[in-house]
Amino acid sequence: IGTGSYTIIAQTAAEMLGLPIEKVAVRLGDSAYPVSAGSGGQWGGNSSTAGVYAACVKLREAIAKRAGLNPADAVFANGQVSSAGRAVPLASIVSDGELVGEDKMEYGDLDKKYQQSTFGGHFVEVGVDAATGEIRVRRMLAVCAAGRILNPKSARSQVIGAMTMGVGAALMEELAIDKRRGFFVNHDLAGYEVPVHADIPHQEVIFLDEVDPMSSPMKAKGVGELGICGVGAAVANAIYNASGVRVRQYPITLDKVLAGMGGSAL
Repeated sequence: IGTGSYTIIAQTAAEMLGLPIEKVAVRLGDSAYPVSAGSGGQWGGNSSTAGVYAACVKLREAIAKRAGLNPADAVFANGQVSSAGRAVPLASIVSDGELVGEDKMEYGDLDKKYQQSTFGGHFVEVGVDAATGEIRVRRMLAVCAAGRILNPKSARSQVIGAMTMGVGAALMEELAIDKRRGFFVNHDLAGYEVPVHADIPHQEVIFLDEVDPMSSPMKAKGVGELGICGVGAAVANAIYNASGVRVRQYPITLDKVLAGMGGSAL
């Protein structure tokens, strides 16, 4: 499912149970498991970790009760649970049999009461060759407001990947369809152009420091599509700013730029 899901799910369980992350095994994608939110529309990360949080709350209660501790003030840290000056290792608690915690997260009508969208701005610098119309992206910046960022490293990787996809959509990716025989002509990477390392310059991502207390117990929102929405427009606007050529049909290829340099905007 969504990029980084295994990591942020493991982080959530590890933090809730006071365990090192390497002690958490995440298993996904099996119909024998409880129903999940899936991944799409930016709800994957926040929903999956919120569900894990809820299940861990139930599991913490069960662990504390088996250990003979008060669940209300039990502290989970360093692989043990403690309360009222008494600490019990988690390994000893489950030696008599496993404990299972299961719960679900329901959001009700929160989306009707609160605006829970993510917001972002994309900034792109390009150079356009005055003679050939060739376009080179020089710098890219994304500024994102997406609630609590559960894992800054994986979130940044997801955004710069989406920014790269946005460059491809804006400048080169286009399917050629043979309408006589009904098939895609450039159906592989030999004919369908995508960005390579040389096409992608310095990229920077800034996450605004914010939390959304209404979205879920995790206070997070979504990251996924935030990295790509707006990139194509930013590239097109930068080309216009550099060359005076306004192209309104993607991808912005040489033929469209050169035609505009003749004085007519497409």
